[in-house]
This record gives sequence, structure tokens and C-alpha cells, in this order.
Amino acid sequence: MNSTDASADDTLDLHLPDEFVALLRGEGNDRAQAAEARAREDLLDRLADWGPSVTPVGVFHLVPVDAERDAPLVARWMNDPAVAAYWQLTGPQSVTADHLGAQLAGDGRSIPCVGTLDGVPMSYWEIYRADLDPLARYCPVRPHDTGVHLLIGDGADRGRGIGTALIRTVADLVLAGRPACTRVLAEPDVRNGPSVAAFLGAGFRLAAEVDLPGKRAALMVRERAARGAR
Repeated sequence: MNSTDASADDTLDLHLPDEFVALLRGEGNDRAQAAEARAREDLLDRLADWGPSVTPVGVFHLVPVDAERDAPLVARWMNDPAVAAYWQLTGPQSVTADHLGAQLAGDGRSIPCVGTLDGVPMSYWEIYRADLDPLARYCPVRPHDTGVHLLIGDGADRGRGIGTALIRTVADLVLAGRPACTRVLAEPDVRNGPSVAAFLGAGFRLAAEVDLPGKRAALMVRERAARGAR
């Protein structure tokens, strides 16, 4: 299947609550601020509270980004040629800061995170509501489908199975922390063979190839029913 197989009827037209619309219009500051807090908390079910996980490669923790603290490190990772080929965020730190800031200033549908392993920052993740993302324009999605973007920051951590172990862990965290979510999705570039292989090793299946803006993607899907499979 590719993107031409998905009709417009397959995508979802979802809207934020009226309280959040009021926020955007500046109506009722107190009410709007409360609505904003609820929206940020609810769209991804308090991701910041999911806590660390023991994995075969160490204790992993998904920590929401603090732009001032994390932008320099994430920018360095983005300028690694192996990462830049797929993320296309090379350049000065301001490029990365703008990318992070756009998510942090949003409604909570995408949360950028740094992944730490035994307390050491070593990966960057974006956990996002796929049903509220432009991805839904190009392939069928279900309510509460949750997407994952990631990069492993240090070349020494690549090609050793660490990515596979952490992808599995993050998918488990999503499914445990978001009861309404039945699928975890990812859409790595089809040219990125190691990434596709890591998702397959983490229990995802290749559901389709989809033409997205700027790339042809391998649509990877992890079903809730497969969560316990190893």
C-alpha cells in the first residue's frame, strides 16, 4: 500500500476543545490558561510522569525537553552527517532551537524529549499524536494513534541493538501510559535501512510505504496486542 491507497475518508478531522479555541482567541485569560494546561496534560497523557524503565541496555528515561538546557546538545546531534541526512536540521543552534520551540509553544500534540540511559543524555525523541498530525492526511490513522520520531545521538551507540531495545521500551511506555492508544506508529525514510530494521526488531511491522512531503516513508505499526511479544 502507498499513499494513493488512502482516501480522504480515511483521515480524521479532529478538533481541540472549545476551551482551547478560546485560548487562541484570547478570551477569558484564567479559563484559557486552565484549558491550555489541561490540553498539554491530556493530549499525551502526562508523558512527563511516565518515569524511568529498566531495559536490557540500562535504565532509560524519556525526559521532556528544556530548550535552554537541551538545545546545544540536540543541535550537535542534528549536525552529525548520519542524522542530518534524514532530519534535515543542520546549521546553527538556532535552527534546532526553533524546531524545539515550535513544539513547546504548541498545544501539546507533540512533545520533544531527550532520552537518558543510566542518567546520560544519548537520544532525542518526539512523541506525537499521529491522529492530530499532518501524517493523517497521507495514510489511515485511528483515534489516539501515537507516533514516534527518534535519533541516537552518539555513533558509538548505533548498530549495537541499543536503538531496537529503546524503541521497544518507548512503545511499551506509550501503550502503558496511554490507555486509549491502540497503535504506535513511526515513519522512517525507506532509505534508512538501519532505522527500519530497528523498528522491525522492536515488534513493529511494515504496514505500507507512504509518500510524505520530502520523503518516501516506511509506515511502521506496533499494535497493542503485540505489546507482550518478544
